[in-house]
Amino acid sequence: MRNISMPALILSVQISGENNRRVTIFSPSEGIHFATLYGGPKSKLRSLVSPMNSGVIYLYRDEVKNQTKITDFDVKNCHLSFRENLFKTYSASLATEILIKTKCAGFPEEAWKIVNGFLDGIELSSEDESRLGLVRFLWRYLGLLGVRPDSAVCCNCGNSLHAQKFTSDSLSQKYSFSPFDNGFSCPDCASLEKGNLQLSKPAITYLEAISSLSPKEVRNITVSGKTLLEMKNLVYNLIEQNCGSKLNSLESGIGIL
Repeated sequence: MRNISMPALILSVQISGENNRRVTIFSPSEGIHFATLYGGPKSKLRSLVSPMNSGVIYLYRDEVKNQTKITDFDVKNCHLSFRENLFKTYSASLATEILIKTKCAGFPEEAWKIVNGFLDGIELSSEDESRLGLVRFLWRYLGLLGVRPDSAVCCNCGNSLHAQKFTSDSLSQKYSFSPFDNGFSCPDCASLEKGNLQLSKPAITYLEAISSLSPKEVRNITVSGKTLLEMKNLVYNLIEQNCGSKLNSLESGIGIL
């Protein structure tokens, strides 16, 4: 029997019995784990232990009975804007679903930084900024999973995808994503491929910026709605493929995400 505390993000809260709740917790030290929240509607903890709230959680573990009980929760971030904006609500649900299905990509400490950075970021951002933030989060998480395509060189000829400067001609050229190679083809090689997802130079450049620049530097880069759509289609497809199943958040959030 012991009392412990740790940083935690509440992922979900489900009814368990008449007055209790089964809580799914994400922490950097233990990844995804579960605890029971005891108490009826008048319990102070019921309002604190809510999905997407983060802070320091206090647990009591009875190893004999194999039970974990929540004794207190010191909330640091409650993400109030998620309740007022459907896009942010669905984005947070998508991040949570990915986290659970991939078991934190096997790296809970790194996943903790990426997920909380994303949630805290969109809390302070407009919806338009959050849409671009979701693309950055998914691209970074693909990197954590070890399946992010190389956006620096052509997967066919090996030449740099960024050697050509931005000109009116280069903006009209298309780069192709090859699912078979899990990589991008330069415009010359892409012209030989049929049926693959096409991306513009601004899209492939922004993805490389996410991979190589600091989060602050990337946030200062603006992109067009067309470029955002190209990147969104790519990362949604990649994350769903690498989660091994359909993502309910994407299915239910059609028209919102």
